[in-house]
Amino acid sequence: MWTSGRSPAFFKVVLQAPNLQWLHLFSAGTDAPLFQQILRRGVRVTNASGAAAKPIAHSVIMQMLALCRNTRPWSIDQANKVWEPRENLDIEGRRMAIVGLGAIGAEVARLSAHFGVTVTGVRRHPRGDEPCPTWPTSRLHELLPSVDDLVLTAPLTDETRGLIGVREFALLPRGAHVINVGRGQVIDEPALIAALQSGHLGGAALDVFATEPLPTDNPLWDMSNVIITPHSSGHTDLAVARTSVIFTDNLGRFVRGEPLLNIVN
Repeated sequence: MWTSGRSPAFFKVVLQAPNLQWLHLFSAGTDAPLFQQILRRGVRVTNASGAAAKPIAHSVIMQMLALCRNTRPWSIDQANKVWEPRENLDIEGRRMAIVGLGAIGAEVARLSAHFGVTVTGVRRHPRGDEPCPTWPTSRLHELLPSVDDLVLTAPLTDETRGLIGVREFALLPRGAHVINVGRGQVIDEPALIAALQSGHLGGAALDVFATEPLPTDNPLWDMSNVIITPHSSGHTDLAVARTSVIFTDNLGRFVRGEPLLNIVN
């Protein structure tokens, strides 16, 4: 069985299917509690991890440029017919930390280097084959004071839930930017809002949120230094095509009794 969506009706069928052996998801995220129920039944779950890595990484680069080039304030000025010159920030020479070095984080690191950005990766256990110098998560607080752009691409786990909060935002240099394309719950959202409102953070670009859709009364909507996208940074035709290739490959493996790719554990 496969799914490209997360509808309650579909998963009601999944949870009641007595002979279900394999579930393939046309997405990477499997942090919802219902997946634990499915896994406990012995169902093999696979996903499309990596299929959207390139477009998501492209979105991160776009947002890094947009935050440094006043895209959000100038779009507001344009809507109000206001002529307001502003100073831009240089991209070259910025220092980026990427928390989570899976397919997305690795691609962000590769692309950022072409802009003259100094990149440091952060993951729980560095392996030594990363595309940039990589520190263990235990050294995150040591790294943050030297970071201009904090990019979050990590999945939601017990270890990453609330990983970036009041202390972490305070450790970032004044004016730093935060870009989150991982999971909304990796950030303490009230702490993020407070850091933006105080002016300590220079801006944020957010594709994921603690509650989705983002409630209309959330202060993030009205901040001129925040770019909001509706959890869509990886939605492109090529990404969809790659998810289909992964599923087709796994379908053949399932029929032949071979090991499946992208097993969720």
